[in-house]
Amino acid sequence: MKLISFDALRTLNFPATPYIKPDHYLSHETEINAADWLLFPEYWQLNVMRYAFKKRIFPSPASYAFGYNKVEMTRAFMAVAPAHVPYTLIHGNSPEKADEIWQKMPLPFVAKIPKSSMGEGVFLIESLADWHLYCLQTDTLYAQEYLPIDRDLRIVVIGDKVVGGYWRIQSDNGFHNNIARGGVVLEGPIPEAAIRLVLKLARTLGIDHAGFDIAMVDHYPFVLEFNRMFGTQGINKLIGDTTPMILAYLASALNDDDQPDGPNNLTPKGLRRRKSAVAA
Repeated sequence: MKLISFDALRTLNFPATPYIKPDHYLSHETEINAADWLLFPEYWQLNVMRYAFKKRIFPSPASYAFGYNKVEMTRAFMAVAPAHVPYTLIHGNSPEKADEIWQKMPLPFVAKIPKSSMGEGVFLIESLADWHLYCLQTDTLYAQEYLPIDRDLRIVVIGDKVVGGYWRIQSDNGFHNNIARGGVVLEGPIPEAAIRLVLKLARTLGIDHAGFDIAMVDHYPFVLEFNRMFGTQGINKLIGDTTPMILAYLASALNDDDQPDGPNNLTPKGLRRRKSAVAA
């Protein structure tokens, strides 16, 4: 299996995987054409790799497309599992829409910047002044119901499987649970309802490398978001090195592509198989 990496740190433990600097990819057309998989390209490389070079990409194109923007992500969640999405309002930023959201959302509520990660761009709105300050920072208004939790789950998907997860306890300096913002990793049992929800979302949308954030409210799971390039601090501690899991998935998906009725080279294995499991 011939692999090329565009992220040296993410593939540090991969065996004999050449690294190409993303800015130099057009000068390596021969190597790219010979590769079975292109690993962790930059978002801006995706369309060229997929449509011009017609290569297999990991993480999947869907992981990039939905993971790049919280608006796209949330709308996809609403389409697949609407009962598991907190009440959310999304509008273009205008005085009229800002006032409409303010009138509809009960306090407190959460506001987000659509393109952000690691807890950045997430605000707890407790007053009109908080709301006005948020509105000055974004072109798209994203307001979401505040859930009464002091922890959430990070559930990790590799390929079409959940490979592990852990709890994140809220930090002392705010309402964020992100490890990067002071949240604390806690090992513990992962509720089956949360695992089923994550599998349904990942398999339906074709997401094959992600850390899903799930809130449990009275034993009922709500999906908050997922991160395609999730942090590794909690992963390494409680799950271990994911390299063997990724390599096993890539080899299996490559073999599936080679079958007469296998998916084409633009479609990861998890996107088309186990359709019956999606509705479970």
